[in-house]
Amino acid sequence: MAVEKGRGATVNGESRRFNMPERTVDGDWLDALTDIDGVPPRRRTEVTVERPRTIISRNNSPDIAFSQSINAYRGCEHGCIYCFARPTHAYHDLSPGLDFETRLFAKPDAATLLRKELSKKSHQVNPIAMGTNTDPYQPIERDWRITRQCLEILWECRHPVYITTKSDRILRDIDLLTCMARERLVAVMISVTSLNPATARTLEPRAPHPLRRVEAIRRLADADIPVVASISPIVPAITDHEIEDIVARVASAGARDASYIPVRLPHEVAPLFRAWLEEHYPDRAAKVMAIIHDIRGGRDNDANFGSRMRGQGVWADLIRTRFQKARKRAGFTGERVTLSTDLFRRPEGDQMSLF
Repeated sequence: MAVEKGRGATVNGESRRFNMPERTVDGDWLDALTDIDGVPPRRRTEVTVERPRTIISRNNSPDIAFSQSINAYRGCEHGCIYCFARPTHAYHDLSPGLDFETRLFAKPDAATLLRKELSKKSHQVNPIAMGTNTDPYQPIERDWRITRQCLEILWECRHPVYITTKSDRILRDIDLLTCMARERLVAVMISVTSLNPATARTLEPRAPHPLRRVEAIRRLADADIPVVASISPIVPAITDHEIEDIVARVASAGARDASYIPVRLPHEVAPLFRAWLEEHYPDRAAKVMAIIHDIRGGRDNDANFGSRMRGQGVWADLIRTRFQKARKRAGFTGERVTLSTDLFRRPEGDQMSLF
């Protein structure tokens, strides 16, 4: 199929992981369809309302820094080809390819559910992470404002939150974030994968321009909102040559620190990434995959705790050494941002507050 302008995935095949029947479209029929109806229109983003019963997800993974999270959306219009959340669309019998970028799910009841869950005596006050699966500030947040609504509840309850995004749309909520930062209730991570606009256009086609993200770091830092830069993922032979430049740029913008993860290719992400390489970087596709296999123990992906975040082998060691040296030159000390958990109060109107 022809590559769709402004989208990340170059294919849209269904997942076979859950034994779904594979469907193929006959090429002769496609030719006839084009002759009759002309070239099909560009794919538009569709949003389906989802009504979950709860909104806080919990995990006990030993190599991530949070135990509970909120995802206001499923799927992400940013279209990052490397997104490890793509396989979740297979649970809906949708493709982790273009469907993940265009057939989205929104949870408009998220704030109401959050208020209800924070009212429970069983709720443990640990920082909630937003943006762990799909970006809370992707383009549809402009109209749905679900992330904003959840932040308003968290601020009302003085509940700490971590936010991860690659969008400067977060600046829309800087008023709320500034208030939360004064009480040590929020920390932000902005993802800057490449400073090269041409690379970013294919790697993460509907995410904001890299320099807009750097400017978002600057404005958040100027507002005394703790912000860390995430140089993730590092894609060998595609973006790894930018490590030092990105670290220096985000440091000058006011980031408190920087982190990284080598590219991960779980489940359906691997074939999508290979197809993307063949389309945009055919001259080095084999080299890129060879390095990834070296980092991931001879496989497309290493799902083991610990090594999945840093990789192993010579290439992983080289990336780690370069990154550590770049952080040191930038003046980063590794000081962790600690959020307050002792200011929590149950939502107003909670009956339990009367006792």
